[in-house]
Amino acid sequence: MLHKLLTIAKNTFTETLRQPIYAIIIVAALLSFLLSPSLTMYTMSDDNKLLRELSLSTLFLSGLFIAIFSASGAVAEEIERKTITTILSKPVPRPIFIIGKFLGVTAAVALAHYICTAALLMTVRHGVIESVAETHDWTVIIAAAGALLGTLLLTAFLNYFYDWKFSSTAVLLASLAATFALLFLSFIDRNWQFNPAENHFNSFDIYASILLFFAVVIIVALAIAFSTRFNIVVTLGCCIGIFLLGLISDYVFGRFSDAHIWARFGRIIIPNLQVFWISDAIYEGNPVPGKYILIASSYAVCYSVAVLLFAITFFQRRQVG
Repeated sequence: MLHKLLTIAKNTFTETLRQPIYAIIIVAALLSFLLSPSLTMYTMSDDNKLLRELSLSTLFLSGLFIAIFSASGAVAEEIERKTITTILSKPVPRPIFIIGKFLGVTAAVALAHYICTAALLMTVRHGVIESVAETHDWTVIIAAAGALLGTLLLTAFLNYFYDWKFSSTAVLLASLAATFALLFLSFIDRNWQFNPAENHFNSFDIYASILLFFAVVIIVALAIAFSTRFNIVVTLGCCIGIFLLGLISDYVFGRFSDAHIWARFGRIIIPNLQVFWISDAIYEGNPVPGKYILIASSYAVCYSVAVLLFAITFFQRRQVG
């Protein structure tokens, strides 16, 4: 049973990486990170704070769209192409199929999230040039350019000589290149000196990235659940609608929950994504305690498990033949 689960998860992971939209969203996010320092240099006093908030927003939105597009087609396309009948006739239990799809998409989303997080850390370390006395952080620029150029050259080589698929290979190699770039920048300061204490990587950004990843996992679970009953278009609409409601959950449901049952019901059904968005701490200068991350991650896990149980229940009665 475990072998079947891992096989489905692996195939889903591979198929997700091969989708053109997957690589397109990552490239768009990386371009946004590249332009962020230039777009946030006109706030007079809070340039770097705005840079951090814009970078986190880019990370959140890129993860959201990758999760929705990847997860919504994971089950719906299998049903539309009738390939699911072949899988279930192995036989593969339907709960194993749903869980495998969820794990495969989550792994692909995690990979993209890691690449974008690396870009976020490098962007925030470079910062905004607020005066003529400041200079570019050439260690960041060269590390990022080297990672990008190395990824493209090696991917082109593997694609030309070994016929490896370009997009999926580039994503995998980009994750490795990003790791080496981060390791280099962790030990080398902007003056090209070995100085790990002055690497300017903030734990706040790492914590914020972890929280945003858990929010994206919730969206993956919701997309998997909706795709067991609806087509891709409806699933996309439902996920985007829940995402928007989740960002204003306290305003829409929280203030009425004490007086109205519909608000209490909505507060339970709609995930409170504000829990995972900690941009207020950027301007208030408050640290993010580990206890908060533990509570938020527990909430995400419990909510995702509940959604997957509903997805399994819905899929058990779904006619796929």
